[in-house]
Amino acid sequence: MGTAQRPDPTESVRHRLRPLFDQIVIKELDQDRVRRSGLVVPPGTHEPPPEQGIVLAVGPGLDWWAGAGVEMPVEPGDHVVFPSSAGAWVEVDEERLLVCRVTQILGVLESAPIDRG
Repeated sequence: MGTAQRPDPTESVRHRLRPLFDQIVIKELDQDRVRRSGLVVPPGTHEPPPEQGIVLAVGPGLDWWAGAGVEMPVEPGDHVVFPSSAGAWVEVDEERLLVCRVTQILGVLESAPIDRG
């Protein structure tokens, strides 16, 4: 009888962070923090955290939401704005991600045509 081989946890594996309840995972939009002038500001203690990002994953919501007819207002791919104090920054596979409650999001940035009239 052969024994099943378990994968080595130290092997190169790509992880995905699956949020729970009403949590969402956001990837910061501008990791290099390039200013309009072209100046690149590296992350540091004096630089505030980014306040825009792309939603990577969305939790299922809270158990009472279904009965109240409430759905998650964001979905993966949405470009969102959040306060610098929102959630907690974590590092997964050398990628900085923000995990926060959906209620901490200030809004979703949507594209709108520019009226040049």
